[in-house]
Amino acid sequence: MTVPIKHPFDFDPTYGMDLAELQAVDPPEAPEGFDEFWKNRHARALTVDPRPQLRKSRLTHPRWQVFDITYTSTDAFAIGGWLLLPKHSELRRGLVVGHGYGGRDAPNFDMPVEETAVLFPCFRGMSRSARPPISPDSSWHVLHDIDKPERYVIGGCVEDLWVAVTALTLLYPRIAGRIGYSGVSFGGGIGGLGIPFDNRIDRGHLSLPTFGQQELRLKLPSIGSAAAVQAYQAKHGNALPTLRLHDSAVAAGRITVPMLMSVALFDPAVAPPCQFAVANALPRSPETLKFNEIFILDAGHFDYPDSEAQNAVLNEKVRLFFRAP
Repeated sequence: MTVPIKHPFDFDPTYGMDLAELQAVDPPEAPEGFDEFWKNRHARALTVDPRPQLRKSRLTHPRWQVFDITYTSTDAFAIGGWLLLPKHSELRRGLVVGHGYGGRDAPNFDMPVEETAVLFPCFRGMSRSARPPISPDSSWHVLHDIDKPERYVIGGCVEDLWVAVTALTLLYPRIAGRIGYSGVSFGGGIGGLGIPFDNRIDRGHLSLPTFGQQELRLKLPSIGSAAAVQAYQAKHGNALPTLRLHDSAVAAGRITVPMLMSVALFDPAVAPPCQFAVANALPRSPETLKFNEIFILDAGHFDYPDSEAQNAVLNEKVRLFFRAP
């Protein structure tokens, strides 16, 4: 694979690291109270009755029945999104799909899955779940209540994921225990934080995951939401207690279900060492090595010549990974 060299950035999005060096990046140590923090949040999320409501969407597709969906998450937060149901096959699995930090304007009809109910929630504050005072702009969204660990918006988004699983289970009880999660970038980071603490999620695909190795994330030049966090920390200096509790590389070390990771060698928005910290954190026992896979992309958040071919290979891996039993 050829890492792109020509780019418009005033820093090196490979950070001078080759694949071997990236594979050697360790996740950070868990801060005190990390597991209790997330287990308590998960227990609270499980008490929520999401009351999912479906309405036939104006969108149509030959493969999918398309519905608009709303459900109630923690803090009585109204979550909106889309639900796809297969038109021509039995329903055997569920999948929650997280979005990047640009939000989501529509469901992804090209998800390479079959026999699956696919739920596309918009996490709180973004797209169909926009609500003041949370800004839908990623550079402000990522800072919302960053000085308050219990109120930080990222934790609320993880709860939105857990409640999405509850909503799918209520709508289609027969798929309980066969619900996966797939998320890219921001959605990848949310999945890294959420999957370890919810045993109802049976497998996950995280692509270009954010929120890994938070202290390193504060140091590496970046664009987008990471740059906003760096600027905030430089000015206020009070974000680390919250960021350490919301480190997806720490959380990933607790994942015990099959995982497909796709991480990049070059990425100006989510620094590759931080992505690899999440992938490298996955348990490496002989049992987990049988069902975990790490797929290497030349670049993330950046167009490059081989992107179409690489993504075609990745899509086939995703299809096989989430294939109904």
